Amino acid sequence: MGSSVSLLDTVGAVLFTGWAVAMWLAVVVLALANRGPVRPWLYKTAVAVIGLGVIGQIGHFQEHAAQAAYWVANPYSPAWMTPWADSLARGMGQVDPSKPALGMEILHLTGNFIFLAGLVGIVQITRRVAGCLASRKWARMGVWMQGIHGLEHVVLTASVALGAGRAIGLSTWFGAVEPGPALVTYRVWWHFVANLIGTAILTIALYHLWKERRAVKEGYEVAALLESEVGESAPGAAPDRSAVEEAGAREPTLAARP
Repeated sequence: MGSSVSLLDTVGAVLFTGWAVAMWLAVVVLALANRGPVRPWLYKTAVAVIGLGVIGQIGHFQEHAAQAAYWVANPYSPAWMTPWADSLARGMGQVDPSKPALGMEILHLTGNFIFLAGLVGIVQITRRVAGCLASRKWARMGVWMQGIHGLEHVVLTASVALGAGRAIGLSTWFGAVEPGPALVTYRVWWHFVANLIGTAILTIALYHLWKERRAVKEGYEVAALLESEVGESAPGAAPDRSAVEEAGAREPTLAARP
């Protein structure tokens, strides 16, 4: 990673970090709002979080794929990043210029949390439909896996930020592997395989979400209708949550009707 930091590097780093922060603020809002009555913006906000997560993971995965491809062509060379990732890492590295690897660690940490937010978005958008949805099952699987992988990046980033001579984590065998081709090989392929599996899970979850989209959307519509009927019959009264959940439980059956 180059030492010279441009204005473009800084702006890119700020925008990329803001992207991750905005997504997680939206996730928190969705999680809290989904506990109460349906709001008109809930469904569209969840769709936006999922969409941004998908876009982020496309960029994230291509970075790891490019690193793996570079390793195949240059197995004994130092680790490599694409020019755009290098630019973002330089911008993020301004947090502490005395630690050259910190920007790269922050970049990958941020990318992983954007991906994780997208998976959580799938879990949130399916909450209004009771019963077993394949999209929710796969998204939960992805959240667990990506959560563990994200924790790995937290440890890697924290170890460098706290002054460790090298990043400490599973992908560096807790610092036991000496810097050089062996460490580069192990780490490049570790993260490539982890992202390959995570991306496959996301793809399957999205496939099922597309198939179940009618049931998911009707879950919001039925809940909103039921809550409005309760409000009209008894102004100021809280909606009957058991009735809402019962209506949601029928949605997969309704969605299957011609």
